[in-house]
Amino acid sequence: MFEQQPEDLRFYVKQLATEALQKSEPSTWFEVLYTGAKGDTAKIPWAKLTPHPYLQDWLKNHQPFASGQKALVIGCGLGDDAEALAHLGFEVTAFDISPTAIAWCQERFPNSTVNYVVADLLAIPSQWHQAFDFVFECRNIQALPLNVRSEVISSVTSFVAPSGILLLITRVRDTEVEPSGPPWPLSDSELAQFENVGLQQVEKLVFLESELDVKQVRIEYQRHNYLTDLNYTAKA
Repeated sequence: MFEQQPEDLRFYVKQLATEALQKSEPSTWFEVLYTGAKGDTAKIPWAKLTPHPYLQDWLKNHQPFASGQKALVIGCGLGDDAEALAHLGFEVTAFDISPTAIAWCQERFPNSTVNYVVADLLAIPSQWHQAFDFVFECRNIQALPLNVRSEVISSVTSFVAPSGILLLITRVRDTEVEPSGPPWPLSDSELAQFENVGLQQVEKLVFLESELDVKQVRIEYQRHNYLTDLNYTAKA
């Protein structure tokens, strides 16, 4: 996420995140970064201006999708992932904590059907609870420190509707020792929290970040639909 950027940008991002953490405001630095970029995408480390390739791969291999399914993109950045979902017929909501990022999305895609919203992953709207058939989370959890990790994972999973899908892309680490960040890759015990709150792992893909010896995963989770399970058991 950060290492592929110029050294000065990596240092700047880490400095912003460290200062926010010291103020107990772990997510405020995103807006500082976006406003400081002044419209220059080269100053946003994760702005590739194209949908994530591992999202594209998953979508390609899981079509067709039912019309009108609701999708949520967490920490949508400049909107490319959200637009990819909208083009496939999803009713997409995409949010970011940065008002500048959301305005940037609306400027890039003025005729978009995506509902771009300013929202905080640590203070989510109650109407979003289990409201989405497909939820995409890419590298937002790893950008937040371990002292809010359980809360963030609970928030991410809470969006997923019964029988809905969460597609997670994140860096992972092979130890439970707290890493030096940002980013702060997820451990096995942290990944286990997704299943502890009602999701079931369907598919897991492990891959190395290009040109770096950094392990990442793409995991597809599904929420149990207990009503459907009960009906199936009754019929059996």
